[in-house]
Amino acid sequence: MSLAIAVIFVGLALVLLVGTIKIVPQGFEFTVQRFGRYTRTIKPGITVLTPFMESIGRRMNMMEQVLDVPSQEVITKDNVGVKVDAIVFIQVMDAAAAAYRVANLQLAITQLTMTNLRTVVGSMELDEVLSQRDQINTRLLHVIDDATGPWGVKIARIEIKDLQPPPDITNAMARQMKAERERRAVITEADGEKQAAIARAEGAKQSAILQAEGRREAAFRDAEARERAAQAEAAATKAVSDAIETGSVSAINYFVAQRYVDAFAKLAESPHQKTVIVPAEMSALVGALGGIQELVSGAHNRPDGGQPPPSRPPPPPPIRPARSAVPPAE
Repeated sequence: MSLAIAVIFVGLALVLLVGTIKIVPQGFEFTVQRFGRYTRTIKPGITVLTPFMESIGRRMNMMEQVLDVPSQEVITKDNVGVKVDAIVFIQVMDAAAAAYRVANLQLAITQLTMTNLRTVVGSMELDEVLSQRDQINTRLLHVIDDATGPWGVKIARIEIKDLQPPPDITNAMARQMKAERERRAVITEADGEKQAAIARAEGAKQSAILQAEGRREAAFRDAEARERAAQAEAAATKAVSDAIETGSVSAINYFVAQRYVDAFAKLAESPHQKTVIVPAEMSALVGALGGIQELVSGAHNRPDGGQPPPSRPPPPPPIRPARSAVPPAE
């Protein structure tokens, strides 16, 4: 009999020990209730409760959680129905508030998100909804975070997961995108042709400028050459004129012979000349060359350094070349 009583007492002690010693895992917090009233929150680790007086109320997950917001159809500002769904990242910051201020925390946050999602998307046009997801996420985050603050919950972020416009709107958007890309391609091609035409015109302009500068330089050089040739010719003519004035017959013969030889050479070199006129008596040309030689030798033999005598000698007899027409050599 005593053994049975001892076994009963040991069993009651074990039950009591198990009921009073609680181990809280990492990432969770438990609320403690005394006769049904919240008294405290226990952190991860081992805790001893008062037997028959304290008990565990709620086991709250303190880690960040993800809530999937169901898809719903929202009417935009321009009367287009869009299916929208989202995800919400939440984290419980106050276990007691999350446990006792709202009956179903996840359901409350989900319904609150869906309501505000309809409000935000309904105030925007379709193009804005499709292109400004970040703005929608930001507005939803501020509104829902302020609303869930008293519940001891922190809204980390909200993301629009999917937007589905109606099929006809999707087809229209695809055609619009294709037309826009074709328009950009045409504009790009036109700009390329414009730049190419400008480059070609600029090149032609530079080429014309360089050619004009080349022609101007060539004309300047030709004029300079003609000027120098004229100066040389004038100097030669002046020298011969001075010699004639001093009475030098050899200078006259030299001048006439030079012109004679030049004219004959040009006549013989003409490609269109059918006949060549030569003097009948080549002795006249030889006599002219002899006069040149006499002029040169007389200039070297005079003791006064080549100065002509002051007296004027009689003029030489005129040269009478005979003209005879002979056919040019083949």
